[in-house]
Amino acid sequence: MSEALSSDTPAFERVRARIEAATSAWAAGLTLAEIRDSFEAFLGAGEGAPQVRRTPLTLAGLPACAFDAPGGDAARVLLYCHGGGFQIGSVRSHAGLMARIALASGMRVIGFDYRLAPEHRFPAAHDDAFAVYRALVEAGETPLALVGDSAGGALALGTAVRTRDAGLPLPKALVLLSPWLDLTMSGESYTALAEKDIFSRPEQLKAMARTYLGRDNRPDDLAASPVLADLSGLPPVLVHAGGHDITLDDSHLLARRAAEHGGRVEIEVFPGMCHHFQVFEELPEAAQSLARIGAFLRAL
Repeated sequence: MSEALSSDTPAFERVRARIEAATSAWAAGLTLAEIRDSFEAFLGAGEGAPQVRRTPLTLAGLPACAFDAPGGDAARVLLYCHGGGFQIGSVRSHAGLMARIALASGMRVIGFDYRLAPEHRFPAAHDDAFAVYRALVEAGETPLALVGDSAGGALALGTAVRTRDAGLPLPKALVLLSPWLDLTMSGESYTALAEKDIFSRPEQLKAMARTYLGRDNRPDDLAASPVLADLSGLPPVLVHAGGHDITLDDSHLLARRAAEHGGRVEIEVFPGMCHHFQVFEELPEAAQSLARIGAFLRAL
């Protein structure tokens, strides 16, 4: 595990102010539909590499989008699973981040809209992620990498586990950004960093987990919390997380459990950064993270 330089910059303070304004509005009685719209506008506020071409697609019956950077190789496919606690988030909210990953990696990045809770509870999101991966395999476009942030990290890891179990071709690597992998939320970071993470709160994630799982499923279900599953035979994993990220211990748990199964996980922690800080393109640390992720992916 390595650490990048900490940040206490005007850019970080601007991000903090944006987060406080947005989360205050969400807590002021907005409907879920309004929060979803606000979340898309909030994360989609930046430029997001406008030179990257966006092509709408349909995969496994779901809306999707391909992101191709100038000079990129469309034959090298990366499947991206967006975050949002299984309740919010979309291709639109994460379009800027996916475009910047396409630019950094030189790969075709494909994102998709999976079904959200509470309209569609577990395992809907996990089923959709696997269905999209399988559709790409059947089309002869097996992803070289699976990437996800926050809840999307659970979808990426869970998809890799299901892909292995189904005997389908695996990606060459996984990249997880502040992954939320353990819905039991047993790690110490959920309490120790509760007052330091400027974006996510433990009670918020607990509520999202309850909403996604419903009454009939447990948070320790191996499909819902893939870090608890059999991790043998999976490709190498690169994790980038923030030092003030409440889900940080999920990354360390992943590294320990993968090692027990003969796997390899490399974690880089960016001190002072919040949960999935890479979505904020104005942060220097976000640019550093994506540059290193891009170099990792180009070497596949």
